[in-house]
Amino acid sequence: MELSDANLQTLTEYLKKTLDPDPAIRRPVCSLTAEKFLESVEGSQNYPLLLLTLLEKSQENVIKVCASVTFKNYIKRNWRIVEDEPNKICESDRIAIKANIVPLMLSSPEQIQKQLSDAISIIGREDFPQKWPDLLTEMVNRFQSGDFHVINGVLRTAHSLFKRYRHEFKSNELWTEIKLVLDAFALPLTNLFKATIELCSTHANDASALKVLFSSLILIAKLFYSLNFQDLPEFFEDNMETWMTNFHSLLTLDNKLLQTDDEEEAGLLELLKSQICDNAALYAQKYDEEFQPYLPRFVTAIWNLLVTTGQEVKYDLLVSNAIQFLASVCERPHYKHLFEDQNTLTSICEKVIVPNMEFRAADEEAFEDNSEEYIRRDLEGSDIDTRRRAACDLVRGLCKFFEGPVTGIFSGYVNSMLQEYAKNPSVNWKHKDAAIYLVTSLASKAQTQKHGITQANELVNLTEFFVNHIQPDLKSASVNEFPVLKADGIKYIMIFRNQVPKEQLLVSIPLLINHLQAESIVVHTYAAHALERLFTMRGTNNATLITAAEMAPFVEVLLTNLFKALTLPGSSENEYIMKAIMRSFSLLQESIIPYIPSVITQLTQKLLAVSKNPSKPHFNHYMFESICLSIRITCKANPEAVGSFEEALFLVFTEILQNDVQEFIPYVFQVMSLLLEMHKNEIPSSYMALFPHLLQPVLWERTGNIPPLVRLLQAYLERGASTIASAAADKIPGLLGVFQKLIASKANDHQGFYLLNSIIEHMPPESVDQYRKQIFILLFQRLQNSKTTKFIKSFLVFINLYCVRYGALALQEIFDSIQPKMFGMVLEKIIIPEIQKVSGQVEKKICAVGITKILTECPPMMDTEYTKLWIPLLQALIGLFELPEDDTIPDEEHFIDIEDTPGYQTAFSQLAFAGKKEHDPVGQMVNNPRIHLAQSLHKLSTACPGRVLSMLSTSLNAEALQYLQGYLQAASVSLL
Repeated sequence: MELSDANLQTLTEYLKKTLDPDPAIRRPVCSLTAEKFLESVEGSQNYPLLLLTLLEKSQENVIKVCASVTFKNYIKRNWRIVEDEPNKICESDRIAIKANIVPLMLSSPEQIQKQLSDAISIIGREDFPQKWPDLLTEMVNRFQSGDFHVINGVLRTAHSLFKRYRHEFKSNELWTEIKLVLDAFALPLTNLFKATIELCSTHANDASALKVLFSSLILIAKLFYSLNFQDLPEFFEDNMETWMTNFHSLLTLDNKLLQTDDEEEAGLLELLKSQICDNAALYAQKYDEEFQPYLPRFVTAIWNLLVTTGQEVKYDLLVSNAIQFLASVCERPHYKHLFEDQNTLTSICEKVIVPNMEFRAADEEAFEDNSEEYIRRDLEGSDIDTRRRAACDLVRGLCKFFEGPVTGIFSGYVNSMLQEYAKNPSVNWKHKDAAIYLVTSLASKAQTQKHGITQANELVNLTEFFVNHIQPDLKSASVNEFPVLKADGIKYIMIFRNQVPKEQLLVSIPLLINHLQAESIVVHTYAAHALERLFTMRGTNNATLITAAEMAPFVEVLLTNLFKALTLPGSSENEYIMKAIMRSFSLLQESIIPYIPSVITQLTQKLLAVSKNPSKPHFNHYMFESICLSIRITCKANPEAVGSFEEALFLVFTEILQNDVQEFIPYVFQVMSLLLEMHKNEIPSSYMALFPHLLQPVLWERTGNIPPLVRLLQAYLERGASTIASAAADKIPGLLGVFQKLIASKANDHQGFYLLNSIIEHMPPESVDQYRKQIFILLFQRLQNSKTTKFIKSFLVFINLYCVRYGALALQEIFDSIQPKMFGMVLEKIIIPEIQKVSGQVEKKICAVGITKILTECPPMMDTEYTKLWIPLLQALIGLFELPEDDTIPDEEHFIDIEDTPGYQTAFSQLAFAGKKEHDPVGQMVNNPRIHLAQSLHKLSTACPGRVLSMLSTSLNAEALQYLQGYLQAASVSLL
């Protein structure tokens, strides 16, 4: 694409269309417009430069913003260079982007600046520092400009670039990068910090100037956190006085001009103070010795902050970070003395913990109107920034050293709250809510998502509290009365499921099933989640704690209520309900068979509905798992039922494939594999009609499709190789074309071997005769160009499977037909030295049987120059049996594969309940490969008496000989 006015105009038109609310214009199926057009030109040279020109020169602000978002997403998808895949951005464009993006970002309005800043951080993650060495210098030089719009742009970019230091694993590469950043950035950042604080004093009465300056201070405080996270840098240790004194004075600062009227949104002052609390907590936790001189004044300042800050939502982040600071301090043994006094503990409980556990009007509003966010925060632990979570962490921290006194203080509070509730439940229900939360905080010492509470406070009687205060709420006649208390009660069961006795859990199950009908989204979601968690609990012998027999009386009502819950407003795609459906199927097994016709109808209707616009990945995953379970459970009892599932599902599957619903296609292939594997004899014609379409290159372009497609093709080969050979012989080259594409990729070569092994194992020999030599040539080319451990392991399994299928002589002949004496080279350079690397029981067995055949059924091994390899090969085989697996990997192959496909691309999600049974191609023929070796050697020695024994006695090492004698004894044979 030329950098021309005509192309800029075309791009402008198409960007406008992408904003059109009508999907027919935005994403039409047939015509190449809008998003499809942008996708089609994405690979063209100059495309990103056209976008940058547009966002710099366009007169329309909406186009500028649209171009900046499109550019950022383009960088996100394409900047990373993925091995085995074409480079999607040409080098000249990369150079031009890096040369122009920083000045352009700094001169753009804030809305666009944020998009370009994100793009810089994505590029920086790949290219900085090696391929973009001057980025830091360019940024630091801008600090001198004095223009805070520019300075804030630099700070924002630096923050998005350096924040990954907070969660990277330690490595020399990381240390080198951080040192480089500190050398260039720490001093200018400190000078900017001091200068900005002075400017705040100078402009103390200028509201608009203060807003800009405080925005800078927030970013500076965030950068301080990132640069100090991995270790305490020497520079910051030397300048601690400057940073901590200023942080402390900012914590105590109160400027009326920075206060906001908004009760929801945190203002700049609150955001800055909460970041400073984070910074102080980081130092108190990680660098307590160096931070000790400053700690008491921070404790005092943060305590004063807590007791003077109101209950408004805008202070939530500040209060929770301040409480988290106290929580991190009170856990450290040498700060214990600060909290020892009973009055201090009482004061913390009364003034900090109890007020921040109250259920506020804002929480009630979220519970009713924004239930998804409420559940995410409360159930999934993403409530890290809520007051309640912070108060709970502080209780846990205090209990570490003062469990007795703290439990005593809170027991009084809990009792008085419950008494208040009892006086007038309809008015005082919030008192009971706080009491339950307090008990939960006090009792939970250690918790995991999988098991709930794993360590509890022995001073709290959890079962007694459950029977007296939780069960009555859940047993009440109406499931819609006091929804918050119902949710609290259900959550209590969920959290303390390991502490409450099993008989109480069994009493709770019908109550939970009943609450699936509650109108409140939170209540019926919690009920579904609690049931799902209870069904996964393990008892003795690793069996489920709650058995299918114990659930028998409730099967019908459980399934009815779960599917009804999906029809309640706000829960049509509720992932917790769908996960509970999946878990119920898994627990109940054949008990669900009578209900399957109704269940599968409802699941296919749901599948059809959500395929129109898939938006909930977890919901979709559990829905497909539930479909797989229905198939497995029913067809296990009645294999003929597979036809009725195909009837129910194929119409929806066809629609999904025709409409190219990318998110669902990998799932559809997995379910189809499961169904096809259920057939015992022929491949039904409905599958054969689809077969040619599965070989279309476009399907194989998406990485998420590859594993399920390979498995589906394997199912075709296992069930109907002869049908393919007779009715679709013209498709065999296409099948081998897929193998060729996969084998060329380091990431997918093992999938290519899965497919090839199935072709060799199942296809009639005559149907692949003409292609065999070419297959081996392709494999040798890949071996020469790019030999990896994974490829070698797969290659070894393949040649041994080939040997098992076609015979050792056929293997020797095909190698030597490619190049004379190649068979010997493969034995000497690959099989003998590398066989120890093969892993997996079936894989080892295939290799053992293959090598045994080479040793005992290949005449050239006994009377040509290959004979010298006979003993080394036998020694290698005995090593495969007796030595530990060689799992070493060459240094150049050690790489951490964080994310192969940057940006959004449908990944492959393995369905657990569509799992494939492990297949053993030599299972029928050979049970014990060691005994098979002994028997085969016996047969060989009978054919040529004396030869085998003399070779063994002169050349095989003593240890291997001893093992071999053991095999011969076990097989009750001897050598002649």
